Amino acid sequence: MEPTEFQEFSNQLKEANEEGGESLTSISLAISILAVLVAMVTVLGHRTHTEAVLNEAKATDQWNLYQAKKIRSDNTSVAADLLRLQPSANQAAVEKTLEDYKSHIEKWKDELKEEQKKAQEFEAEVALAERKADRYDLGEALLQIAVVMSSITLFTRRRAYFFFGLSLGAVGVLVASMALFIH
Repeated sequence: MEPTEFQEFSNQLKEANEEGGESLTSISLAISILAVLVAMVTVLGHRTHTEAVLNEAKATDQWNLYQAKKIRSDNTSVAADLLRLQPSANQAAVEKTLEDYKSHIEKWKDELKEEQKKAQEFEAEVALAERKADRYDLGEALLQIAVVMSSITLFTRRRAYFFFGLSLGAVGVLVASMALFIH
């Protein structure tokens, strides 16, 4: 090989390495961006799961309140029935007590409906948060797979893995962003 040919070959190798280095830099940058997207979707998913858990606790508390009021109402009804069956020397006092019990029972009927409605609203919020969290979880999984597939490109130098990874990443972002439109 002549010195000029050797120099030309050396320059061609250098250019090829620079081009490869440039493409590897852009691939590394894309992988970094995908990793940031994974982190963002993961945080959104965790917060949404936390929201679902908190709303589930609120729904449980609300149902407990409903049950306590229902038990109190039922116990008052039983007490009123027993009071009616007992003979009494002071019938006027019995009638007054029965009226008090009746007014309490009527008041609690309305409250029970309200408590039940609140509990069902919390349950609906739980279901909504879980649907959103499902989208974030799927988006996160797709983005993680996209990072791995794109990283394979760094070892194999085959761009097909990179483009497949980017495609999965785009689908992952799309799926995760669908959570924002769930109402």
